[in-house]
Amino acid sequence: MTIRTNKLSLAIMSALTVTAITMPTFAEEAEKEEGLETITVTSQKRVERVSEVPVAVSVLGSDQIDSSFSSSFEGLQNLVPSVSFKKGTTSRNSAITVRGIGTISFSVAAEPSVSTVVDGVVLGRSGQAFTDLYDLERIEVLRGPQGTLFGKNASAGVVNITTKRPSGETGGMIEATLFQGNEYKLKGKLEGEINDSAAASIVVTKSAYDGNIYNVYNNENVNGYDKQGFRAMLDLEVSADTKALFIFESAKSNDDCCADIEGLPSGRNPASKAAPNSNGIVNDVADFDLNQRKVDHDFESRTLDNTTAFSVQIDKDLGDYALTAITAYREWENTEYREGDFTSIAGDSTDPVFGVPFQLHDIGPQTWRQFSQEVRIASPVGDKLDWQAGAFFWKMDSERNFTRDASCQNNGGQFNSAISHYLSTTQDVTSPTEEQVTDFIASENLTCNANDIVSATAYMKTEFINWALFGDGKYHFTEDFRALFGIRYTNDEVTFSHHRVNNDQYGRKGVGVREATLNTDFSGGTDNTNTSVKLGAQYDLTDDSMVYATYSQGYKGPGFNVFYNMSQNDTRPIAEETNDAYELGYKYASHDFMFNAAIFKTEIEGFQANNFDDSDGTTITRLTNAGNVSTQGFEADFTWQATDNLTLSGGFAKVDAEIDEFYCPDGASCTDRSGLDVPFSPDLKYSLATEYVTELEGYNIIWNAAYVYTDEQVATLPSNQGEFSPAVHLPDYSMLNASVAFSFDEDKYRFTIIGKNLMDEQYFTSYSGDGFRYQVPRDADRYFGVQFRSTF
Repeated sequence: MTIRTNKLSLAIMSALTVTAITMPTFAEEAEKEEGLETITVTSQKRVERVSEVPVAVSVLGSDQIDSSFSSSFEGLQNLVPSVSFKKGTTSRNSAITVRGIGTISFSVAAEPSVSTVVDGVVLGRSGQAFTDLYDLERIEVLRGPQGTLFGKNASAGVVNITTKRPSGETGGMIEATLFQGNEYKLKGKLEGEINDSAAASIVVTKSAYDGNIYNVYNNENVNGYDKQGFRAMLDLEVSADTKALFIFESAKSNDDCCADIEGLPSGRNPASKAAPNSNGIVNDVADFDLNQRKVDHDFESRTLDNTTAFSVQIDKDLGDYALTAITAYREWENTEYREGDFTSIAGDSTDPVFGVPFQLHDIGPQTWRQFSQEVRIASPVGDKLDWQAGAFFWKMDSERNFTRDASCQNNGGQFNSAISHYLSTTQDVTSPTEEQVTDFIASENLTCNANDIVSATAYMKTEFINWALFGDGKYHFTEDFRALFGIRYTNDEVTFSHHRVNNDQYGRKGVGVREATLNTDFSGGTDNTNTSVKLGAQYDLTDDSMVYATYSQGYKGPGFNVFYNMSQNDTRPIAEETNDAYELGYKYASHDFMFNAAIFKTEIEGFQANNFDDSDGTTITRLTNAGNVSTQGFEADFTWQATDNLTLSGGFAKVDAEIDEFYCPDGASCTDRSGLDVPFSPDLKYSLATEYVTELEGYNIIWNAAYVYTDEQVATLPSNQGEFSPAVHLPDYSMLNASVAFSFDEDKYRFTIIGKNLMDEQYFTSYSGDGFRYQVPRDADRYFGVQFRSTF
C-alpha cells in the first residue's frame, strides 16, 4: 500500500472558479461600501483598519466562521496558512503552532507559546477554547511575537477571539445543522434592548456526534462528542462617558475522544479485526493505513470538560483619553480517561509481561482556576504621538490527580525488590535476605504477572503568578511616516508540588507505574523577570498601500516538567524561552482588492520542547530547554471582489522552521541536529476560495468552494542521533469543501447543502507515540450535511 497524495488538478481549479466557500477575508465586517467591506481589527487593542495595522494578522469574520461549518479550532486552522493544530489525546494536551513554533507539553507547570485570548481575557491553557466555538464575531490570528501588548505566553503569536455583542435590536436566531454519521448542531439566540441604556443577549448551543471510529470490542462508535453551553451578555451605558460589558459563560462536553488508531502494525493483537492493513515500515518508509477507522479497546478514551467564566469590561472616557479595565475569573475542569494499552486482550494472561500484552489505563481529573485584571489607558488618535499604557495581573492555580492501573512488571527483578522493601518497612524485617523474600512470596501466594494489576496516583499542584507593565505607541514624523515602539516588563513566579503514592499493598512496580521505593514528595518554585521591546517603522506609499518593518522580542516564562512519572531530575526549573523577530510587510487595500504580504525571521533561544521518552515500557514525555531554533519564510493573502457577485480569496505560507543547535543531555551520545525540522511545521500551506452569488426573483443562491493544501510534516523532534522515525512523518494532504445556500427574504431564511472533503482525502493530523498511534480527524473522510437558519 502506498501513501496517496492528491494534488490540485485542472478540473478542480475549474470548479473553484465558478463556486466558492468563505475563506478568511482577514477582517471584521464593519462598514459596507461599494466593493469589499471595510475591515477593522483590535489586534493592537485599538479599533483599526486591518490594512493600516503594522502586524501580520489574519482575521476570520463571523460569516467566514459560520460558513466553514466547523465548531472547533481543528477545522478552522485550515483557513489560516501559517497556523497548525496539534490534536492531543485530550483538549488539555492540544496545542497551536504559528509559523512552525509552539509548545507541545503534558506538563501542568508549563505554558503555551501561542496565547489564546477570548474577549480580552488571556487563557492559561489554549485547550479551554477548543471545546466549542460558537456565536463569534471574529478570530484574529497575530503571527510572530506579540509580547509587548499580549504578554509572556505570546512569544509565537496570538489567537484573539471576540464573541458577538448584543446588537440592541430585539430579535433572535435559530439554526440547525445535520451531518452524516448522526452528527447535529443546534444553536439559538435571543437579544434586544432592555431600556435606553442596556441591551442583552443569550445564546444556547447543543451538539453531538457518534464518532468516526468503530470499536470492534463493543460494536460502538467513538471519537464523537456531546457538547452544550450558553453565553449571556449585558451591555450597559452606565453614564455618558462610561460603558460596561458583562459576560457569563458555561460550557460542558462529554467526548469519547480521542481514540488512537493503529496506523502501523503494533504487534499487540495481530488477529484483531482492528489490525491495520499495512506492511509496517518498508525501506525506511511508513506504509500508513490511512483508511484505518477501527480500534479494539476495552477501556474507552474519554474527556469531560466543564468551563465557567465571568468577565466585566469597563470603558470610560477621561476627556480625550480612554480608560479600559477588564476583570475576569475562569474555572476549567478537565477529566481524562485514557486507553493506554490500545488492545482488548491485555491484562488477562497469567504470564509475565512483556511476553504477553500488558494493561495500562489512566484517569486524570484536573481543575484550573484563574483570575486576571488588566487596566490600560489610551491617548486620542491623531496627535503626533499615539500611545497606550497599562498594567496586567494574572494568577492561575491548578490541581491534578492522575491514577494509572497497569499490569505488574518483573522483567528485571523488580518484584523481589518491592517485596524486600515491603518486609523492611512494614514487617520490621531488617535487610531481608533473598530466602526470606522468596518464602514470603510463596506463603502469600503472590505473583507479578500481566493479570496482576497495580496502580499509583500522583497528586500535583501548580501556581502561576504574573504581573506586568506595558506601553505601546506610534510617533508620526510626517503624515505618511511613523515610528513604532513598545515595551513590556514582566515578573513571573511558578511553584509546584508533586506527591506520588504507589497504591499496591506490596508496593509492586507496574508498566508505567513506579514502585513504592520511588514514591515522591517534591515541591519547588522559580521566578524570573523580563523586559521585551518592539521597534519599527511604517510608511504609507499611497492612500491605499503601506510598508512596515519591525523588530520585536518574545518571552515565554519558566516552568517545570511536572507530570505523572516525575523524577528528581524533573524538579529542576525549565528556563525561560526568548526570541528575536524581524518582519518586513506590505499591505494594499482598495475598494475591490486587498493584498497582504510579509517576510519574517525569528530566532528562538532556550526552546521549550517536549520529547518522547520510552520509560519503563510505556511512552512518556519530558519537557526541556532543548536548544535554539529559528523560523523564517514568506506569507501572502488576498481578497478580490472580481464582480458584484464573485469574490476570490486565498492565502499562502512558505515556512522553514528548523533546529539551529540542540543541547545533548548529560551522559547521552548525540549528533549534530542543526537544519532538521521542528514538529508540526509544514513547509508549505496554501488555500484558494471563491464565492459566487446568483440573484434570482425572491431569493439568492450562494455557491461556495475552498481548496486547502498542507505539506508533509514531522510530529516529534529528532532523536539524539538526529534521526526521525519514518512513523513520525505525517503525509501531505489536500482538502476541498463546498456548499450551496438558498437565501430567502433578505437572508431571514437560509437553507444550505454542505459537502466536506469532496476528494475523500484520508490523512492523519497527529502522531501519539509508540511507533503506531495516530489521530484521525472528522474531516479526514468525505461527508455531507444540511443547515437551516432563521432570523427574526
